[in-house]
Amino acid sequence: MELFDLPLIWAFIIGFGIIMYVLMDGFDLGVGILFPFAPDEESRDTMMNSVAPVWDGNETWLVLGGAGLLAAFPLVYSILLPALYIGVFLLLTGLIFRGVAFEFRFKARSSRYLWNWSFAGGSAVAAVAQGAVVGAYIQGFETAGGVYVGGALDWLTPFTVLTGLGLFAGYALLGSTWLILKTEGRLQEWAYRITLPLLAAVLVVFAIISVWTPFVDDMIRARWFSSLSIIWILPVLTLLCAFQIFRSVRNRTEGMPFAATMGLFITTYLGLVVSRWPYVVPPEYTLWEAASAYESQMFLLVGLVFVIPVVLAYTAWTYWIFRGKVRAGEGYH
Repeated sequence: MELFDLPLIWAFIIGFGIIMYVLMDGFDLGVGILFPFAPDEESRDTMMNSVAPVWDGNETWLVLGGAGLLAAFPLVYSILLPALYIGVFLLLTGLIFRGVAFEFRFKARSSRYLWNWSFAGGSAVAAVAQGAVVGAYIQGFETAGGVYVGGALDWLTPFTVLTGLGLFAGYALLGSTWLILKTEGRLQEWAYRITLPLLAAVLVVFAIISVWTPFVDDMIRARWFSSLSIIWILPVLTLLCAFQIFRSVRNRTEGMPFAATMGLFITTYLGLVVSRWPYVVPPEYTLWEAASAYESQMFLLVGLVFVIPVVLAYTAWTYWIFRGKVRAGEGYH
């Protein structure tokens, strides 16, 4: 007898893992995106030191979400991986390049510029690939009998390129507001200067995607426009977060721009979830149709009951230990 709606519980867990990854790895990807434009090499040292203690722990959420998806919804893997092989490969390649650059840049001398570009390039490729994958999810997948039957490049369309660039700009905004929070002096002033242009870029792309998305899929258009719905509060909250970023940057506050940018990401993410709910492989398969056996989901859920609190506690402890400003000449390497 099924006592719990386990597919729904797993959908919440995986969704939580995804948004945690986007928020927590997003700002250090953003720092990497901004790396080539920093005022000087000392500023780049400070930028990297601001994320050095936490970046690898942040990617724990990517592993948790990916592993949970495979265990709870195997049909998603069997369809999405063939459809997104190239995009996922680019994502992982970018993460590998930036991870290696973290370890080697501080040790290098004559080759440091190569590691600078590896860090920046890996961050940029990972961000654009993530955004393109999200765009492909919005578009949906061509399936037959539980198998992907589309082409290897069906995921790459003008729409997914736009979503890739949108997430690229969004991560850059998250990175600049992180630098406002964590740095001071010349580097912080530079971060203040670039935040509002980045916010404008994000809002422009957000507006274009919002207008374009209803034409990508009839179900999404019906969900948002068939009648006045409470889900319209999400775009309103997104704009309120954007206004809060603008106001807090103009007032030179330090913590609020980063918090409001995270709020902007959360409301946009919820809008995506609402648009496609309850389909995990749009437009054919709901989360209940894609779920693994009830016994398998229950067995794995028991393990996560212990794992997730430990990961949350460790993450909170890490950020508490390394709280405060990162100053030039200080670091963890």
